[in-house]
Amino acid sequence: MAKENNPNSNKFKIGPWLIPGALIAFFLIFTIFSGDSAFEKPTEISSSTFNTFLDKGEIDKVIIYNKTEAEVFLTEAALKEKIHSKASKNLLDQPNKGPHYSFEIGDIESFQKKLETASKENKLKDFKFSQRSSLGDIILPLLPFIIIIVIWIFVMRRMSGAGGGAGGGGQIFNIGKSKAKLFDEKNDIKITFKDVAGLEGAKEEIQEIVEFLKNPEKYTNLGGKIPKGALLVGPPGTGKTLLAKAVAGEAKVPFFSLSGSDFVEMFVGVGASRVRDLFKQAKEKSPAIIFIDEIDAVGRARGKNNMSGGNDERENTLNQLLTEMDGFGTNSNVIVLAATNRADVLDKALMRAGRFDRQIFVDLPDIRERKEIFEVHLAPLKKVEALDTDFLAKQTPGFSGADIANVCNEAALIAARKDKKAVDKQDFLDAVDRIVGGLEKKNKIVTPEEKRAIAIHEAGHATVSWMLEHAAPLVKVTIVPRGQSLGAAWYLPEERLIVRPDQMLDEMCATMGGRAAEKVTFNRISTGALSDLEKVTKQARAMVTIYGLNDKIGNVTYYDSTGQSEYNFSKPYSEDTAKVIDKEISDLIESQYQRAIQILEDNKDKLNQLAAILIEKEVIFKDDLENIFGKRNFDANLQEETTL
Repeated sequence: MAKENNPNSNKFKIGPWLIPGALIAFFLIFTIFSGDSAFEKPTEISSSTFNTFLDKGEIDKVIIYNKTEAEVFLTEAALKEKIHSKASKNLLDQPNKGPHYSFEIGDIESFQKKLETASKENKLKDFKFSQRSSLGDIILPLLPFIIIIVIWIFVMRRMSGAGGGAGGGGQIFNIGKSKAKLFDEKNDIKITFKDVAGLEGAKEEIQEIVEFLKNPEKYTNLGGKIPKGALLVGPPGTGKTLLAKAVAGEAKVPFFSLSGSDFVEMFVGVGASRVRDLFKQAKEKSPAIIFIDEIDAVGRARGKNNMSGGNDERENTLNQLLTEMDGFGTNSNVIVLAATNRADVLDKALMRAGRFDRQIFVDLPDIRERKEIFEVHLAPLKKVEALDTDFLAKQTPGFSGADIANVCNEAALIAARKDKKAVDKQDFLDAVDRIVGGLEKKNKIVTPEEKRAIAIHEAGHATVSWMLEHAAPLVKVTIVPRGQSLGAAWYLPEERLIVRPDQMLDEMCATMGGRAAEKVTFNRISTGALSDLEKVTKQARAMVTIYGLNDKIGNVTYYDSTGQSEYNFSKPYSEDTAKVIDKEISDLIESQYQRAIQILEDNKDKLNQLAAILIEKEVIFKDDLENIFGKRNFDANLQEETTL
């Protein structure tokens, strides 16, 4: 927002160091100006010097303060003497009206007798006693308390936050106010449902919620009740928060947005207080929508936040949230939207009907939805004409909306790095490689022996996957170091809704093809198969313990979808079963390893031929494999696949 359009731009803003600075300035001024005038401050002398001046008759008047200090006023004749030239002028080089000298008194009785004698001898005109009560005598005892109070106020102001949204205000007394940011029709919210590509099912349910608020009578006239809340659940980057922003743009009603962590504070009771204030504001502006992002920050199952007890501030905040959601009336027209990617850890009371009435699952986009997402993010880019978005959607299986946005941005950066006028197809392919595999490290030192071993390893993956029906079709193989890997193979996996055992076994066999190629070619293995072993171990364990695809274990799963097993210290099976599971996992992996070795033994010449091409070119594509092995006859969708 421009400064001239901001109504608060001309207001005086209190800086963070204003209070300490003012305190320091006060004490400096107090130190300088306390007591007598600083510009006419008397010169300190000794009692013997005073006696000398007194004997000469140069002293006009003496004032004794608190019987401990004396201030001396000189006669006009004495002020003309050279010895008193320093005392006759003040700091501004003007005549000093006095006092001219001061000194500490020893024995007050003998001093008084001395003054009386001098007065009788006409050496002293006058002397008197007085009491001095300076401002410093009053403030000094209170100084420690003043400093502590000022520092406490300063710290509390800083901790309470200076930009606290609707009602935050940054004041210590507003620390329990809601930090929600309020959007309404006056705000410039440009995101609408048209900007949210894909997610048709989720958008349909969200649009219905918006319609509830725009026209509630349409539903309540038939006896229906407006839902209390909707929970957006899905993996990171799938567009949950984007959907909420679209709701803010479409609803034309007050929209309160905040994060679950905004309720959490170091002070006990602040979270619950902010929940109360949030719902109070929403009710006053109803119909309204409250959006809580990352609600698992406060909505975790109670009793599992603190393994060792301690402060239960999060539980108090959750309890207040539960009360508020189930507390307002049916027709209050306040709907709560929340987003999380950890729905399994949320409290059951939060998920029951009457609170979050519906759960909207926001899944990773399929190929059709990825195409729509690409079209949205390609719109602002300067790209070549007739860019094939279908091709880009096929090359990004498993990518979320945020990943696709990152691909488009990375492609634009790559094109700019190459001084191109427009972003083309190759830039997008390089961007996918960059995101999936990491940055190329062509300057990494690799010996010829290591390069051949890497080529054999990657050629083994390519050969085995080409020979297996259910293995993912190969896209590209490279032996250029990228990220933490020394080589990589890209595949285009089929997007399946269900997976059968033979498909999983073929994928495991293709994954073991790299180590099997080393064994067949060199008759020894290396550490280069670490990521392959990690992948097949996870797949084998899932087949045995999760999906019930093992004959020995049977139709049993040890998977807990509620997430409660995370808090258990014991296994859900006996030690005997654990031994069987370990053996079955090992047998599964070993059988696919031997299967891969057999496939490579049967195609050893083609394996070496492929490795030689890979060493020469460093990158090979699907066409190179077709020249060596021929087309995959069992691939029914061969014509639909597109290679890099």
